[in-house]
Formats: sequence, structure tokens, C-alpha cells
Amino acid sequence: MHVPLALRLTALTLLLRPMGPWTVRPLILLCAGVALLSPRALLRPLTWYTLAALIALRIAADWPVPDNHIYLLAYWCLAAALALGAGNGVGSHDGERHDSRPHYERVIATSGRLLIGSAFLLAVLWKAALSTDYLDGRFFRVTWLTDDRFSDTVQLLGGLSQPQLDHNRDVLKALPEGAELLHPPALEEPRAFLRLVLVSTWGMLVVESLIAATFLLPLGPRLSVVRHPLLLAFCVVTYAIAPVAGFGWLLLTMGVALCRREQRALRATYVATWFLVLLYSEVPWASLAIGWLGGSSG
Repeated sequence: MHVPLALRLTALTLLLRPMGPWTVRPLILLCAGVALLSPRALLRPLTWYTLAALIALRIAADWPVPDNHIYLLAYWCLAAALALGAGNGVGSHDGERHDSRPHYERVIATSGRLLIGSAFLLAVLWKAALSTDYLDGRFFRVTWLTDDRFSDTVQLLGGLSQPQLDHNRDVLKALPEGAELLHPPALEEPRAFLRLVLVSTWGMLVVESLIAATFLLPLGPRLSVVRHPLLLAFCVVTYAIAPVAGFGWLLLTMGVALCRREQRALRATYVATWFLVLLYSEVPWASLAIGWLGGSSG
């Protein structure tokens, strides 16, 4: 019997990014390890019901501040459990009448497609309608400047020097008890930085809107292929910068679940991108690039 690659990648994600308090983390690691090593356990609904329950406990333990993708991970594990429990009945996937995959694989694929589309739809809803500081660029103007995780990236892509970055952080630092300066100093925002803010704000919104639409709309076989390049491009670009490899792995894993068995090249591309995100998380490419550019200019 074919062992779904998507489930293996899910188990590997759980092993690479341990989560939760000590009362939950060992059980998640144990369950994920067994699923990765045992093909029988990998296809047992009980394995994924257990993981979904343990991840839900992890969310409850860290309430109300768990990362967004932890919720998505819990839904994905629950979807896998329900799909595996559905057996091998007949059915179709996304309008394709001739799909040779077992029923549970088609159900997992449909679940992955809807979860990806829903996640991006909610992201677009927040950015375009619910947020008061996204469309005008304030979100990325502040995030790029104040989040230490983006220090190297904003220097490399935004044209800011370290002294300028330090100055801007001092300007944006909150004063005690909500006090405000009578004549606050101005932010130093070179043209490259403002361009980075503009591209980040609208590029993210447009791409996420396209992903939400293509994954949620009932596209036919010819049009549905556009989903994969959009999702792959999003992950290649976003997780080179965003330090949340677990989110990227989860999206790519659900993308793998959408691949039919004969789509070997597409499946290999997803797996290669999965490992590229792993390299992003371990190699400080922006810092190395700054060092290289500084050395070459000197």
C-alpha cells in the first residue's frame, strides 16, 4: 500500500519543531516518531487523532498566544485522522472523475486544499478589511524596523545601515506611561526601504488573494494547475525572510497531499522546496550576504 508522503512530512515537521510544555512535548515527539518509522502507524486514524488532541492541549497550555500555524496543524492532523477513517470508498477530487488514488488520499487532498484556501482567505480578510494599519503600510514599516529577526533582511533589502536601524528603533520605542515627545525625531527611511514596504504590503496581499481564490474555487483540471506555482512561489520567497519554517513546511506538506501519484516532478518540487525552507531556517543567508557585500565594497 502506498504511504502518503504528506503524512511523513507532517511527522517530520513535528519532530523538527518540538512544541508545547514538558507534559505534552514528549508525547507529541513519541507519536510523531512512531508514525514516521512505522508505515502501519502512519495510516492509522488513531495516530492522527492522538496528535490532533495533543496539539490541542499544546494550544490550551499556551492560550491565548500560540502561533497561528499551530491551529492549522491541529486541523490538518484531525483532517488526516478523519480521512484515514473514511476507508477506501469511491469518490472524486475537485471535479476529477478519473482519480486512481485511494479514497482516503482524495479526502486528504481535498482537506489540504480547503485548509490552505481558508487560511489565506482569513489572512486576506484581516489585511484588507479588519486591520487598521495594513493597507497604509504601517504594519510593515514598523515590523521591518522593530523586529530583531528582520535586522539583516531590512539592511540588505531596505538600504538601511545599522546606525539608521538603531536610530529608528529608538524613535519607535514606547515612552513610559504613554508619554509623547513634543518634537519627536524623524524616522530615517531611504527610498529602498519605502519600496520594500510597498512591495511587501501589496505583494503579500495580491499573492495571498490569488492563492485563496485558486484553492477555494472549484477549478477544472486545466486551471487547477495554477495553484501549485502560486503556493510554491509564496513559500520560496516568504520563508526566505519570515522565521517561521514550521508554517512553510505545513503549507508545502498540504501541497504534497494535492499531488496525484503520476505527478512525480511536482511532488519532487514540493519536497525540494520543503528542504529549501529547512535550509533557510539554518543558514543566515541575509547576514552572509551583508558580510560579502561589505567585504567586496571594501
